[in-house]
Amino acid sequence: MNISKTDIDKLNAVVNISIDKKDYEQKVHTILKDYRKKANIPGFRKGHVPFGMIKKQYERAVIVDEVNKLIQENLDNYIKKEKLELLGNPLPKEKNNSIDWNHGNMQFEFELGLAPKFEIKLDVLKKVTHYQIEPDKKMIDEQINHIQNQYGKIKAKKKIEKGFEINAQFKNEEIDLDTMANFSMKDIKSRKAIKLLNESEVGSNLNLPSKGLFIDNTTAKRVLSLDDENLKKLSKLDLTLEIKEVNERIPAEINQDLFDKLYKPGTVKSEKELKDKIKEGLQAQFKPQSNQKLMNDISETIVEKTKFKLPSDFLKKWIRSSGKEPMSEEAAIDEYNKSEKGIRYQLIEGKIISDNNLKMTFEELKKFTETLIKKQMGQYGQMPEKEKLDGIVSNVLSNKEETKRISNQLMGDKMLKFFIEKAPLKRKKVAFDAFIKQAYN
Repeated sequence: MNISKTDIDKLNAVVNISIDKKDYEQKVHTILKDYRKKANIPGFRKGHVPFGMIKKQYERAVIVDEVNKLIQENLDNYIKKEKLELLGNPLPKEKNNSIDWNHGNMQFEFELGLAPKFEIKLDVLKKVTHYQIEPDKKMIDEQINHIQNQYGKIKAKKKIEKGFEINAQFKNEEIDLDTMANFSMKDIKSRKAIKLLNESEVGSNLNLPSKGLFIDNTTAKRVLSLDDENLKKLSKLDLTLEIKEVNERIPAEINQDLFDKLYKPGTVKSEKELKDKIKEGLQAQFKPQSNQKLMNDISETIVEKTKFKLPSDFLKKWIRSSGKEPMSEEAAIDEYNKSEKGIRYQLIEGKIISDNNLKMTFEELKKFTETLIKKQMGQYGQMPEKEKLDGIVSNVLSNKEETKRISNQLMGDKMLKFFIEKAPLKRKKVAFDAFIKQAYN
């Protein structure tokens, strides 16, 4: 057997594989002899079928199978030995379809798409902004107000007043609505409804037009637990509501008792320290959004600014033949155009990982998985013992899909850390509302 490569250009090559009869004939002969021992053919005792009959019936299929195994094994070894960096997989040329399997010597050709050589300059990221989201005073005050209400007391009332919470049964037979819900007067827009509610008390039944009842559709969907389709139907109908409860929520006092309910006793001792803790919590809550925006911007910028060519014709051809069902040429071109940026970023990411030794170890993957599990279980107030935790980690990593997902997440974290530490990013502190406006408008 002989393998050689011809470079078409820097991104395309052809591998020629020459196979002689001696490369496979002994293996084929051994397989056919084994077939003879096992063959059940009418008129012959098992193991006594003439070898010529076995050869005539099975030889071609065995040759095809063994030659394909030889090609795959030796082609893979050649690619590894030559350290060829490929895009896609080798594609057999059309001439391979007209091979004469009865001829002892055979020639096979495979097209290769080669990964481009390029340099990455992090200076191209100097205009990318890493937003650091700072919660403003209003947001912190709203959080404190929410905490006070959450840990406060509820006092039952008969009549409705501003700020009271109302528990009511909402009904409409035409859309099969029958739901119990909580709301307050600030959720109501209709002046007629506000007047009727203010005149009502526990046990009152009201019939109200649903159109314009709530301040907006988002509030209406939340209170009534409706989807867009049923909300649209309801907008032309009336609904009835029966007031079941009216409650005044008395906020908890901001004192040491409240601090110790929220945090480890003694760690927060003043309202200022409470606000600092809330600020830290909100910053941690916003960090994933900031990081996701950063990685999106880096990906877009570095792909746009890092110039290199791809073996596009080869990749379109490979896309056509790599799926379960062959694609049309037009569909393959469309798919390539959709995935080109992704291919470019994967190459850039791969080079960064290689050049900066960012590859992960299995121990890192285990530790990262353990941290994810602890966070997830911690949300439910659970913290497993070491032995049980090790078992959960082992079980998770025995699933290939989960291992791949977690590996990608770990590598994403490594890439994020790399860019934050090494790239000349702009840093900008912004309030949450300003971040949303700048990031997504």
